[in-house]
Amino acid sequence: MDSWLYQTLPMITLAGFVATGLLIALWPSVTNMRGAWIAPAALGLLFLGWSLFAVSRGGLLGAWPEHVRSAWGNQVWFDLLLGVGSAFALLASRARTAGMRLVPWFIVIACTGSIGLLAMLARFMFLAERSEPSVIAPLTGRTQG
Repeated sequence: MDSWLYQTLPMITLAGFVATGLLIALWPSVTNMRGAWIAPAALGLLFLGWSLFAVSRGGLLGAWPEHVRSAWGNQVWFDLLLGVGSAFALLASRARTAGMRLVPWFIVIACTGSIGLLAMLARFMFLAERSEPSVIAPLTGRTQG
């Protein structure tokens, strides 16, 4: 069963990634919908569940040997850090404007990667949905008035 799972889930997540990216690219207002923050929150919870499963199988530092095994392992590690770091950099000023404290969020992200980043994004989107248009405008492109 594990082999089937490990071969199938990456393809399913790739399909979800492509579908979501195209949806956002072709229908930009989807990120402005009420309750849109639920999507990153749910994805973060699903990924947390998968991560707990992986930790139960490989131990707390089970991913590290994969990252130092080969050039491809290094490449995946670099890609993870660059992607999460770039997303944090883009989100940081908007999150600060919404009243979020960045140091605790960065610590969570540094310890959990995408799980923390998805939680931060969900929190920001939740706060932005409840706030003035001036807070959400930089992220969504909405204007005041």
